Amino acid sequence: MNSKFDKKDNVLYLEITEEIDHHTTEKIRRVMDNEITRFMPRKIVFDFSNVSFMDSAGIGLLIGRYKLIKLLGGTAEIINANKIISKVLEMSGILKIIPIQNEENVS
Repeated sequence: MNSKFDKKDNVLYLEITEEIDHHTTEKIRRVMDNEITRFMPRKIVFDFSNVSFMDSAGIGLLIGRYKLIKLLGGTAEIINANKIISKVLEMSGILKIIPIQNEENVS
């Protein structure tokens, strides 16, 4: 997983670079939590450009990071989700709390 922090806008970009399933979520969670506590961002952007698969463990991962950023007074959004991932997110109901944005609309 790659991350980038934009100091000017206080945004943490988290680029997930692997499938998200019950085998990988613990490792991804540790990295994300470390980056969130290190930078204390006002916004987290989950970049799904390199994610080809996600199961229910990924939904739990996103909800947990969403709760963490909300405790810090921040927001979250998802960018670059393919059609399959977007459908999984839509069916889970998570899009009611974490919106998907087009990359060019990210602010």
